Amino acid sequence: MSESIAGVPVPDSTLAREATELVREAASPLLFDHSRRVFVWGALRGREEGVRFDPELLYVGAMFHDLGLTERFRRTDQRFEIDGADEARRFLQAQGVSGEEADRVWTAIALHTTPEIPLHMAPEIALVTRGVELDVLGIGYHAVSDEQRAAVVEAHPRPDFKNRILAAFTDGIKDRPDTTFGNIKADVLAHYVPGFVRRDFVEFVLDSPWPE
Repeated sequence: MSESIAGVPVPDSTLAREATELVREAASPLLFDHSRRVFVWGALRGREEGVRFDPELLYVGAMFHDLGLTERFRRTDQRFEIDGADEARRFLQAQGVSGEEADRVWTAIALHTTPEIPLHMAPEIALVTRGVELDVLGIGYHAVSDEQRAAVVEAHPRPDFKNRILAAFTDGIKDRPDTTFGNIKADVLAHYVPGFVRRDFVEFVLDSPWPE
């Protein structure tokens, strides 16, 4: 029997079950619970907005969106969002999902920390961002009911979540500080990594090899 959280059916296909197990094995309970909440929040926001979306693609996008923070999948030469996006596309292709659908999930994960732009794209892309924004930043907090919030948090608790997710961000990106140039994760390193100095866009332009 398919699981339901706050009235949202959790996909129970072979693809979804294998995605769940992969993330459960690779990620901490903190990131696993966060990713499951992101799916439910995204689905609830989509329902509230009357948006039609593919639940399986949204589920994979939500479940894989922070894989780049895990020890198993993190790299040091690119943004953590791309780590997760690349793994999601590999996973989907191995499951027989390719082309535009796999690219849609890749984009949803790659852009989930980029404000505003994903919200103007395909539903699954927008709803991964909606879910992340609600769980991490509280954007859209009142777009879901008190009862829905309580049901989601009962299924996937968030004890001391604010501090613990910031610690997870720090741990996942501290060894690749240059990848935070121009994105919001530079704020995390500025708060939590002693000696971190942001690259400045204006200085980057002025110091380019162009003579003028």
